[in-house]
Amino acid sequence: RLLKLNHALARQLGLDPDVLSSPEGVEILAGNRVASGSTPIALAYAGHQFGGFSPQLGDGRAILLGEVVDRDGVRRDIQLKGSGPTPFSRRGDGRAALGPVLREYLVSEAMFVLGIPTTRSLAAVSTGEPVWREAELPGAVLTRVASSHIRVGTFQFFAARGDLEALRLLADHVIDRHYPEVRNEPQPYRALYEQVIARQASLVAQWLLVGFIHGVMNTDNTSIAGETIDYGPCAFMNAYDPATVYSSIDTQGRYAYANQPRIAPWNLARFGETLLPLLADDSDAALAMANESLKTFQPRFAAALLQGLRCKLGLFTEEEGDATLADDLLKAMAANLADFTLTFR
Repeated sequence: RLLKLNHALARQLGLDPDVLSSPEGVEILAGNRVASGSTPIALAYAGHQFGGFSPQLGDGRAILLGEVVDRDGVRRDIQLKGSGPTPFSRRGDGRAALGPVLREYLVSEAMFVLGIPTTRSLAAVSTGEPVWREAELPGAVLTRVASSHIRVGTFQFFAARGDLEALRLLADHVIDRHYPEVRNEPQPYRALYEQVIARQASLVAQWLLVGFIHGVMNTDNTSIAGETIDYGPCAFMNAYDPATVYSSIDTQGRYAYANQPRIAPWNLARFGETLLPLLADDSDAALAMANESLKTFQPRFAAALLQGLRCKLGLFTEEEGDATLADDLLKAMAANLADFTLTFR
């Protein structure tokens, strides 16, 4: 049963909402029928999960239906999440429960309205079948739209196998799809790295400005396109506490609100490691390049965060004491557990 269809997004993608809402369309959105012209695939990737490396993860419950070019000429992925087992499901059932599907739909669309780069939600469908987690839960499928589903973990998958040719092909594909402006740079792969760093620095700053906690900032959840992806135990903070964690398994607070600006460059360092063979033939020179590029994260992040705080505080000019003013306010908010959103109203 179709629970929610994003009509505006469907039209932006050049899709007919009436067709998607039809019985045949709902069957496609539920993963029970393959659309004409679609060749569904599951994507392979590796990743660091809570700091530990897994050489093969992959889409355990997601299927990429294909790509469309939207009305702005932008190529977009369309993916089903929760439609059943894939070659990477391992012992999982490949299904999704209704609650997480609705949460991702709502949070991703909220992020879009807030102007934060994100995957989008096209549809939520109830399967009518139960899924078993800690209890029996109603099953559902989310149709997710993204600029692409290429992650840091995608590069790690090929790097772990020493497949330099695949790494080069993947990097070239990412440049062509997401960063065509770096193609003619003297060092295009270094320029690619720095573009990804810039987007992640901006993205994490935007998260902090709305009190957002991703919850699972693994490298396989770090989008090369710079979008927020894979909404799991995420939330928007109420009372301001930099140590806030929403994931029940993050007992050490690795992905706490205040740690997000430290985890992002750690993830980007792992991305840089995969690019080393492409940066230079000499390993020491390649490492020096990557380290130098990674140093650009912190100033980019700090500048984006401060500019965002100026906007939230109504500061229309840039003054020397702006950073101190913002920091003092945040400290006072933390000491008094002030509501993050209401404080800035």
